[in-house]
Parts: sequence; structure tokens; C-alpha cells
Amino acid sequence: MESARATRLARALWIAWAVIVWNVVFDHVIVVAGRAYLSAAVQAARSGAGYLGMDEWMRPAVARGLWIASASAAAIVLTGLVAVAFASRTSQPSFSER
Repeated sequence: MESARATRLARALWIAWAVIVWNVVFDHVIVVAGRAYLSAAVQAARSGAGYLGMDEWMRPAVARGLWIASASAAAIVLTGLVAVAFASRTSQPSFSER
């Protein structure tokens, strides 16, 4: 009974970790793209090149962020769930059996 509860907890923790990593990775991609846009906008304004549209920079960054973050989270979930499944199938004596 305790083993099933521990397995469910381990799965939930791996999934929670994947959700947190997804958020951090997506946020990082957006922040880096925002900084690159600001740098390019300042250079365009200084050179007199005119207005630099934010959508041209940020829309591709959102798509890139979704793909990178989702791939990162999927790798964590896959690794974690496989590890939990493997660990739950190995028979190890509990403390009460020793």
C-alpha cells in the first residue's frame, strides 16, 4: 500500500518538475528575445532606420519558446515516468521486512 502511494507521489513530483521547467525555459526564451528586440530597436532608432516592429521579433520567439519548453518538459516527464516505472517494478525489501 505504501509502495503505491510512494509511486504516485514520485510521478506527481516528476510532473511538477516538468511543469516548472517548462515555465522557466519558456520565460527565458521570451526574455532573451525581448532583450534582442530592445537592442535592435535602439540601434534602428540611432541609425534613423525607422520603427522596428515588435511582432516581427516576438511572434517567432513565442513559437520557438513553446517548442523548446515543451521538448524540455517532455524529456523530463518521459525520463521520470520511465524511472519510476522501473523503480517500482524492482522488488526491494521494505524496512519492516528486514
